[in-house]
Amino acid sequence: MSLAREFTKGFVRENPVFRLVLGLCPVLAVTTSLKNGVGMGLAATFVLVGSNVFISLVRKGVPSRIRIPCYIVVIASFVTVVDLVMAGYTPALHKSLGIFIPLIVVNCIILGRAEAFASKNSIGRSFVDGLGMGLGFTLALIITASIREIIGTGKIWDLVLLGEHYNPVLIAILSPGAFITLGLLIGLFNLMEQRRA
Repeated sequence: MSLAREFTKGFVRENPVFRLVLGLCPVLAVTTSLKNGVGMGLAATFVLVGSNVFISLVRKGVPSRIRIPCYIVVIASFVTVVDLVMAGYTPALHKSLGIFIPLIVVNCIILGRAEAFASKNSIGRSFVDGLGMGLGFTLALIITASIREIIGTGKIWDLVLLGEHYNPVLIAILSPGAFITLGLLIGLFNLMEQRRA
């Protein structure tokens, strides 16, 4: 597979959220606003790229019996970096995302890419895969958060979109709204894939 195809597969064809249905916990929890979605997406992308590259670098030196614990230690190290940087430079976003930043360690997208791709491919291909899948995850968060924030508040990124007299549909920014929005988006992506095939 070419590097361009490797990079773009995470956007639609193998989108971690809408096609592979992975990493749904942060998608459901933090997409109440676009700021949260972008912040979580970029944090996960950094961890995904860093861990993919590092695991690809050391893949031949890690015994198969302990590869999963080693991968988790690598991922946890990158999550710690993200957590500390966000706490220092974006404290409001860090507080808003809360426990979901440390939970990136157990995000099945990141561990799955480490096991399925980075442990079997070169550093360059692992970097491209991590970046593409991370940006695909970020895209899914942005789409979900935008829909929920616009319907639930009439705003996006603190900009009023639907006018002062808009009556917000509050369920959109509550837990049921997350499930409804995500379910409809997954259905839409499945329909698009069926029509493409």
